[in-house]
Amino acid sequence: LPLMKLLVLGTGTAIPRIERGSSAYLVTARRVKVLVDVGPAVVRRLLERGYEVDDVDVIILTHFHVDHTADLSTFFFACNYGRVPRRRPLTVIGGKGLARFYRGLCAVYPWIVPKTYDLTMLRLVNDSRKMAGLTVTTAPVNHNPESIAVRIDEKRSVTFSGDTDVSANLVRLADGTDTLVAECAFPERKVKGHLNFAALDRIVRKAEPKRVILTHLYPDWDDWTGVLHAPYLLGEDGMEMEV
Repeated sequence: LPLMKLLVLGTGTAIPRIERGSSAYLVTARRVKVLVDVGPAVVRRLLERGYEVDDVDVIILTHFHVDHTADLSTFFFACNYGRVPRRRPLTVIGGKGLARFYRGLCAVYPWIVPKTYDLTMLRLVNDSRKMAGLTVTTAPVNHNPESIAVRIDEKRSVTFSGDTDVSANLVRLADGTDTLVAECAFPERKVKGHLNFAALDRIVRKAEPKRVILTHLYPDWDDWTGVLHAPYLLGEDGMEMEV
């Protein structure tokens, strides 16, 4: 049976870059496809990799900042007005305030309210939910009030830190995970609400993931002259791998 696969769609931040789009990751399992974060232009990036909005079963929002959610409205709009109106159900998972966030989007863009499919908004904080053979588990992290890290388990597991500062919850959630997709905003500089490499390394030493992909990379990384050793990989847009 095929293993879970990870497609890295965006490793950048709020700073517009040609080579790094904002946050987005596609997890492909046997029976379900999960999109984690929907930064700007993600619908287009999915198309470039051979996926359409109708292929996605679950969207997970780690928090509501624009560089993680901007294309959600585009996604919903395409579900209603694409070549064929969407039929398959869609679940959106997020932290506290998810329903209010969605109502706000609908107030601005009334055309995104589902016409032909069932949409479930699922607030999931410090909890697990089984769906189509996957287990999705979330934990609050230190960034925004609604910020969550997410772990997806099938036979293997991938964990997404979302944006976060140092977090004991992330250590617990990522314990022994096969792949940790971890924000590491800066190699050395430390900014409140984000990790640098030293802070992330402390988390990794405790959680012991098998592989760590650094993402949410600010331009500081362009000038970094250090060398990454296992289990670390510097994230790049378009990376594809088995979890």
